[in-house]
Amino acid sequence: MTLVQYEYIVAVDDHRHFATAAKKCFVTQPTLSMQIQKLEDQLDVQIFDRSKHPVEPTAIGKLIIYQARIVLNEARKIEQLISDEKGSIEGDLRIGIIPTLSPYLLPLFVNSFVESYPEIHLEVQELITDQIIEKMNKGQLDVGLFVTPSDHDNLEEIPLFYEEFVAYVATNNKLFEKLELAPEEIDLDDVWVLNEGHCFRNQVLNICKPRKSASEKFRFECGSLEALKKLVDYQSGITLLPELATLDMSDAELEKVRTFSDPVPVREVSLVIPKSFAKRGVVKALYESIKESIPDDISSEKSGEVIKWR
Repeated sequence: MTLVQYEYIVAVDDHRHFATAAKKCFVTQPTLSMQIQKLEDQLDVQIFDRSKHPVEPTAIGKLIIYQARIVLNEARKIEQLISDEKGSIEGDLRIGIIPTLSPYLLPLFVNSFVESYPEIHLEVQELITDQIIEKMNKGQLDVGLFVTPSDHDNLEEIPLFYEEFVAYVATNNKLFEKLELAPEEIDLDDVWVLNEGHCFRNQVLNICKPRKSASEKFRFECGSLEALKKLVDYQSGITLLPELATLDMSDAELEKVRTFSDPVPVREVSLVIPKSFAKRGVVKALYESIKESIPDDISSEKSGEVIKWR
């Protein structure tokens, strides 16, 4: 058994296609297939069911692949120990970030981070929280940028900042005349929300809890806060936004923004890594770059009421 063979079976599990896995591993398909077959012969088990399309791991194959991911991660720690000892910040960094954060946070730090650390190859994927956690557990992502707490014992959560929720109110809504809102004043039937799977949706529903008279009918749901904001602009109603979303608003848009009365609802945004993650120097560099990019008026300490999303 070799680390190369482990890399090949993990690649096939990731892509569920031998040709694609071979391409990602920079080898020919016959080479990859031969090495996996050799491993199966050595273990006297079948790791993949090749009759399925896409290919699927067998029951024992799933257990072997899971252990292979652990072995590969531990092996990479040796290289990272040397890198940290030399003080070098380099290598691949795969980040997962949630859709309600990426358009507002990424532009603040990505350019300066890439310029400051040219030896890091940065790969960013926009995914919902559960997808990021799943990929980190599989070793397919190194870092997550999402809302916490997530209640996963195998993850280390490093809070970055706390941002307030704000309401974005149509000019024809009765609450437009108020400068500050209380959650109980918002009629949930008036609120445009994201579709299921987004932690921001759950937080909004936790803030704007339905009254007994509310019908809880949502006319439209989507995966984009900017789309919901446009609905408020051109239709009616209310949507909730994170504080970072207000930074590049026009004066006309800012006139529709309303803050909440105390206790102000906030969300905790964290840098999340597997506890076994070895690239501590890279994580520290990323953390510091993000912290430096956050405007001073976005709280770096806990304030208000942190809204849970689970």
